[in-house]
Amino acid sequence: MTTRLDTRFAQCHAEGRAALVTFVMCGDPDLATSLDLLRALPKAGADVIEVGMPFTDPMADGPSIQAAGLRALKAGTALIKTIALVKQFRETDAATPIVLMGYYNPIYVHGVEPFLAEAKAAGVDGLIVVDLPPEEDAELCVPAMKAGLNFIRLATPTTDDERLPRVLTNTSGFVYYVSLTGVTGAAIPDYSKVGAAVERIKRHTPLPVAVGFGVKSAASAAAIAAHADGVVVGTALIDALKSSLDANNRATPGTVEAVASLVRDLAQGVRSARKE
Repeated sequence: MTTRLDTRFAQCHAEGRAALVTFVMCGDPDLATSLDLLRALPKAGADVIEVGMPFTDPMADGPSIQAAGLRALKAGTALIKTIALVKQFRETDAATPIVLMGYYNPIYVHGVEPFLAEAKAAGVDGLIVVDLPPEEDAELCVPAMKAGLNFIRLATPTTDDERLPRVLTNTSGFVYYVSLTGVTGAAIPDYSKVGAAVERIKRHTPLPVAVGFGVKSAASAAAIAAHADGVVVGTALIDALKSSLDANNRATPGTVEAVASLVRDLAQGVRSARKE
């Protein structure tokens, strides 16, 4: 079965470029602004959208994304509202792939079967659940595959050739290579090592490899796009959003544009790095 993710990465490959994958936190700073933001991202040049599912204990996230999750929770965002937001987005966009990213606990509490059914019906294409290792595939990964959702796995610089095949088992859509060890937004990666890392992963899988962590500008996006099938940007977008909020962390008239403007710059960077 061909998914929206398969189609989009194939389209970008045919255009000789990497895909721009953008991350935003659902409900940050409120659900109405989140919907406006989701609708603005594809127009600004985003090829794939990751939507964060806010959680109270986001252990793999850096300070910016942790704060975004807390703002979203304070605004009353919950898993069911995240799914509803995707359904609203699908009313005007049937093509842009949507990936829900977060942690297993809210899904477990909601119930795996109803979550997968509701997510699929709403138009979700894939899942990134950072705290479920391959050894726990029976919990969510395999049921997600059966429901027709891609399950995207993370690989890191410490994922060696012995571990990598296990990580890639049941992975679909794309592989998310985290180019830094540590939490999101921590530092600037060594771009000279990205190409070798992508090549190593590709020796084990035909899937597209998207690279994230540390992408903050058009130049850094272009540096990664020269080597990868996708460039993932999250913290920089969250920081742009935060800088637009008022003193009470509420949206302002410039909030959506603050993020969209950065996405346009990043998209230009990605598109400037033509691939052979």
